[in-house]
Amino acid sequence: MSDFRQDFLRFALEQDVLRFGEFVTKAGRLSPYFFNAGLFNDGASTLALARFYAQAIIESGIEFDMLFGPAYKGIVLASATAMMLAERGRNVPFAYNRKEAKDHGEGGTLVGAPLAGRVLIIDDVMSAGTSVRESLRLIEAAGAVPAGVAIALDRMEKGTGELSAVQEVRQQYGLPVVPIASLRDLLALLADDAQFRQHLAPVQAYRDRYGVSD
Repeated sequence: MSDFRQDFLRFALEQDVLRFGEFVTKAGRLSPYFFNAGLFNDGASTLALARFYAQAIIESGIEFDMLFGPAYKGIVLASATAMMLAERGRNVPFAYNRKEAKDHGEGGTLVGAPLAGRVLIIDDVMSAGTSVRESLRLIEAAGAVPAGVAIALDRMEKGTGELSAVQEVRQQYGLPVVPIASLRDLLALLADDAQFRQHLAPVQAYRDRYGVSD
């Protein structure tokens, strides 16, 4: 596990964004862990999160020309990540959408730079892939090309079928999905760190039951 992935998971634990216990997921499953990116809700934590996104994107080698953040969480993620990429010498434009079209001023549902070239979508997690599919429609309608998706955590968990939402996007659209960290990384951390080792067995059991094959 590369250092930045381990650092990200430890940071998420420190911020109480990643928690252990018993949590009911949207799918009605009883999960031994929960990840709520909405708790990155102050300047310092959002700044650090954006650095991790920038690091993951750079290390992935994915080619893109601009960022797109689906409303609402993706708005902050795309703008903050663009700042961190600029700090590292890669200045790219970004855009995001509104949930409701604006009928005055510039109008429309899109805000920011015009969608053009290869567009990398930035989101927090991918549960059902709904926001990604909506983003793809907006990108293609503008005549741009989707380059991939960057997310914070890949739970590597089955959706309604045998594939995860991440795998469905990769398979259906042929797009790369770049997570900062995955459930595999979390399991490695739990196995390596005595402080968290008591959580290894329930997380592994959940993975065995609901996880997707690599």
